[in-house]
Amino acid sequence: MSQRLRLGVNIDHVATIRNARGGRHPDPVRSARMAAAAGADGITAHLREDRRHMTDADIAALSAEIELPLNLEMAATDEMLEIALRHRPHAACIVPEKRNEVTTEGGLDAAGQMNSLRRYVDELGSASIRVSLFIDPDERQLEAAKRLGSPVIELHTGAYCEAFLEAPDGARTQAELDRLIEGARLAEDLGLECHAGHGLTFDNVSSVAAIPSLAELNIGHFLIGEAIFSGLDSAIKRMRAVMDKARAEALGARSA
Repeated sequence: MSQRLRLGVNIDHVATIRNARGGRHPDPVRSARMAAAAGADGITAHLREDRRHMTDADIAALSAEIELPLNLEMAATDEMLEIALRHRPHAACIVPEKRNEVTTEGGLDAAGQMNSLRRYVDELGSASIRVSLFIDPDERQLEAAKRLGSPVIELHTGAYCEAFLEAPDGARTQAELDRLIEGARLAEDLGLECHAGHGLTFDNVSSVAAIPSLAELNIGHFLIGEAIFSGLDSAIKRMRAVMDKARAEALGARSA
């Protein structure tokens, strides 16, 4: 078990708020700097095909102006590959993308798209960009990620979070958590670094943070929304504290 679970803060929806009116405010780069000061370990930004939140200029500014590692979420398209190779972020997470979806609805079908994905994984890796694949906690998908040569996978936690919202102590919630636990264990067995994210909140993050083989959580929409009420600094610090407490308790239980 990793002693410290990293927190990547997704700042897409700072740009969403800006784009609702146009202009320059609020500034995603400023939010990235605030996240760093509050304890984030990395910054995540998704450049979508329709540019609904982050823009090309945002990615250029984040690449040039922030000190934390930048994780670029991107679809497997030639346009996004060219942008990633131009800016050389620390990491690139390949995600599925549908033009009409409100948010990412599920994991990437790495097993079904191996032939098309291989070139993107290879070219990003050759440019020293750390590749991850955003997938469901499914054995077939994990094994495909390994065969593709991706060093990192990010488990989609959306199904667990939806189940938790309906019944925190319900059988479906436990079943989805068990899938995440088993997915992270299999990732470790395959030699893949395991991250997780999507839909995590103060209320549901503890059980995920306690999963021994997870190295990083990526959290965005909830933190930006919570910042409206408590401020971004406070929201990130509280999330960091909840994650740290869950990880410390899990470590203590294992050592006992």
